[in-house]
Amino acid sequence: MKAIGYVRVSTLEQANEGISLENQTQKIRQYCQLNDLELTGIITDAGVSGKTTNRPGLIEVLHLVKTKKVQAVVVYKLDRLSRKVLDTLTMIEMFDKATVAFHSITEKIDTASAMGRFFLNITASLAQMERDLISERTADALQMKVKNHERAGQIPYGWTLAEDGNTLTPNALEQEAIVKIRELRAKGYTLQAVCNELTKEGYKPLGKVWYPQTIKNILRKAA
Repeated sequence: MKAIGYVRVSTLEQANEGISLENQTQKIRQYCQLNDLELTGIITDAGVSGKTTNRPGLIEVLHLVKTKKVQAVVVYKLDRLSRKVLDTLTMIEMFDKATVAFHSITEKIDTASAMGRFFLNITASLAQMERDLISERTADALQMKVKNHERAGQIPYGWTLAEDGNTLTPNALEQEAIVKIRELRAKGYTLQAVCNELTKEGYKPLGKVWYPQTIKNILRKAA
């Protein structure tokens, strides 16, 4: 079975002996010898982040897979292929459709076997769960900031950033505009009609003019 090895390090990781290009290359050669894989070459991406799939070496690997010039792809570690779970699974699905096995040495993944495919799904699911947990913690932190009238991203309409660069204080004119918006909507005004009325009464918009989507966003955030 013809195999191609793929190694990658980012700029910061080059000084880390554990995942150096030389270390990855050696591990891949040993793995192929032990598993009767004919290693036809090792493709390298040096100093390239795993957050993007737009890498010369990886593009070459994917071309070899698509043209069915190899029957297996071997990496030292799963995140050498990509640090993004979705990208990793998408590429491995591509390998599967091309009947190309994927081997990750560190995680002991071999998609040529049912157990290997099962373990890959478990590993990817755990990684995705960790990403989701981080997102939830971030969302909770942002909600707490909003509740405490602290800045959480873009300054919302109706508020001004205080001198401490963190606390939000009410903007009297914009708060007045928000009250006006609510009153007009309660009277049955359409979003465009609200825009026209605000412009007519001289309320300053976020941009050059008032837009219906802007009104909708203001009402949603002010709820």
